Amino acid sequence: MLKLRTLVLSLTISAAAIGAAAADVIIDWNEKAVANVLARNMGPPTAERVIAMVHLAMFDSINSIERRYQPYAVQLPAAGGTSREAAAASAAGTVLAALDPPKQAEIKAMLGASLAAIPEGDGKAKGIALGEAVAAKILEARANDGSGAPDDYRYSTKPGAYVPTPAMFVPMWPGVKPFAMTSGSQFRPAPPIALTSAEWTADYNEIKSLGRIDSTTRTAKQTEDARFWLATGGNVYYPVTRSLAKAKNLSLIESARLFALVAVARLDATIAVFDAKYQFGFWRPITAIRNGDTDDNPATERDATWRPIADTPMHPEYPCAHCILAASMAGALETVFGSADVPEFSTTSPTLPGITHRWSNLRDFVKEVSEARIFAGFHYRFSSRVGADMGHRIGAYVAKTVMQPATLADGR
Repeated sequence: MLKLRTLVLSLTISAAAIGAAAADVIIDWNEKAVANVLARNMGPPTAERVIAMVHLAMFDSINSIERRYQPYAVQLPAAGGTSREAAAASAAGTVLAALDPPKQAEIKAMLGASLAAIPEGDGKAKGIALGEAVAAKILEARANDGSGAPDDYRYSTKPGAYVPTPAMFVPMWPGVKPFAMTSGSQFRPAPPIALTSAEWTADYNEIKSLGRIDSTTRTAKQTEDARFWLATGGNVYYPVTRSLAKAKNLSLIESARLFALVAVARLDATIAVFDAKYQFGFWRPITAIRNGDTDDNPATERDATWRPIADTPMHPEYPCAHCILAASMAGALETVFGSADVPEFSTTSPTLPGITHRWSNLRDFVKEVSEARIFAGFHYRFSSRVGADMGHRIGAYVAKTVMQPATLADGR
């Protein structure tokens, strides 16, 4: 009996180890995709488009074999024995190589190394072919999605008056075709609050005090949070999803779906937030505070030399983009896992090396990101609140709309 129990335990551990190893291909290519967009100095919108396409190609490839979920874009025939790992790696590498022509040779070599870990055979060959075919479909579907439209931002001015002319950040993004939303304006919020309101007065004076570079009212922890979340890349966000995927011991298809849902939620959140930003064109704190004597509000005094912790991003203020990106990820994860309470997760930041932040609740994570943008002097509290609310709703919408469990033909 003891030998039997030992054998059963051994087989159980071995099966779990195989599942975890299989899911590693998803995490591995997430890391590769994030590293690729960071090396290309991509901002979050264009970076998230690449990452979403990589993960959707992996999901549709694996799902073509397992057929447990509705496909995102395509479900191709897959013969028995087709390697799921080879299909996923091939799909990811093919998408990444197509989207970065100068690095194609390097990416193909990286793909070759990834595939080398998979035993040779007919299943591997079929998996590679399947991944390439699915990748081609994803690339075709996004070929003319509006992300490459020219910059047609119109500066607000009057004849003869000078205005600063730096390049604006992704002004074409409101017109990009969403991955799951019906339109970029689907979650568009109400306009910013009135400049004569009590809420504006409170938020203006809060950020004027807390967000100033040399603030004497901001605490050491608030300053740490502000500098930690100056980071914008996937290298500060995606470790959260990796950590939770590992902690939950997800299967290969479940891991592929989780990352695809998160990536789609974050990409659609960028479209929604820039739709609102360029719709409303609301002023940043540095503009508002240096012009506090022009808003018809006697309780918002001007500070001619006020400036935030770092350079203000080159796009309109409302709503908060960091907030919506963090919350869209959290909204998707909450919907999949059924709760905001999760195993402890952590991340580090390239803008504050040597510091690790930890949480065990996704809402607390979003709150920290949102308030950090106030402490940095970039976003008003009402804008952070609206951005986070939009993000939670978009994340939940994506997780409930695309890549849903397949309905069996016999209704069971």
